[in-house]
Amino acid sequence: MKDVTHAEPPRHFGSGWISGVLSVTLGTLGFGAVLCLLFPSLLTTPELRDIYPMDLVRGLIQAVIFGAFVLGIVSVVLRQRKLLGLSGIFLSVFASLLGGSEVPVEGAVEKSNYVGLDWFLLDVLLLALVFVPMERLFARLREQKVFRTGWRTDLAHFFVSHLLVQVTVLLTMAPAAVFFRWAVTPVIQNSVAAQPLWLQFLEILFVADFTEYWVHRAFHRVPALWKFHAIHHSSTEMDWLAGSRLHIVDIVVTRGLTFVPLFVLGFAQPAVYAYLVFVSFHAVFIHANVNFRFGALAQVIVTPQFHHWHHGKEREAIDKNFAVHLPWIDRMFGTYHMPAGQWPGRYGIEGDPVPENYFRHLTFPFGARK
Repeated sequence: MKDVTHAEPPRHFGSGWISGVLSVTLGTLGFGAVLCLLFPSLLTTPELRDIYPMDLVRGLIQAVIFGAFVLGIVSVVLRQRKLLGLSGIFLSVFASLLGGSEVPVEGAVEKSNYVGLDWFLLDVLLLALVFVPMERLFARLREQKVFRTGWRTDLAHFFVSHLLVQVTVLLTMAPAAVFFRWAVTPVIQNSVAAQPLWLQFLEILFVADFTEYWVHRAFHRVPALWKFHAIHHSSTEMDWLAGSRLHIVDIVVTRGLTFVPLFVLGFAQPAVYAYLVFVSFHAVFIHANVNFRFGALAQVIVTPQFHHWHHGKEREAIDKNFAVHLPWIDRMFGTYHMPAGQWPGRYGIEGDPVPENYFRHLTFPFGARK
């Protein structure tokens, strides 16, 4: 009796796999964008609605839908298994039947509770366009795949955190406004806000990272908090999407406490927004699978090498490198670890106690005993 082995379908260039994946990705983005046009008050972020160049947005949506359809046909022609290509074609056709890029948005959009689907679509598109090519061209681990172990779980974290942007922003800002209003001193706030914006940005960088250093350290040292933070450390492969793996409790507590001194000191909104833009990119970058060398700059700003050691399984790397922006804070408190020219050999938590599933991530802290 012969052994029958089922070989994994090919994924090399020309096999139809790449075109199929791109078709499904573009089809999903196009379909989601059409939903945003159909239900703008429910699915779009108010702060972004007023600044969208709609002619450009509509043209981009049309190009995305068309690209999904064409790439789907290419995948169907090249690939023995047709599911990827047909899925991309279905999404593009369905998006077109719903109205495509020509869905009218008449009048002002009413204010309402919302989920940030537009913010998710925009952010995942821009980040993927930047980091996927970057990780292919400058990869530290060249054998690591784009669709590596756990990418679906991380994408689910990315998706939910963006959809719940209204909730997370509220839970981040409300505690400071409710519980620390007594600490606000108008004279101090006016003096802080009167400083040059570049100086405020640098001050925010230090104040936020100094606060986050101690919050982060507490999440490692306090067993009840570690159960939530262990989710973030459960990634066994690092790339730009791995930083999204965060429990909602971890997100709210860390951001909420970090925002308190920024609220009390009264930094100007433009400086705060500049910091948010910076941290949105930097937090993704330090998880990326890249092998850049920064020389002396690595002593000033957190680099991928520095943060990868924080995720390392090696005993000497455990509970090290808590800073997110400024590595010299770890030097100040004796938690700095970055051997020259070396990277961790393994990532994750010894024994891999955290299950690989988004919904199990949500419940894991409430059932974990260690």
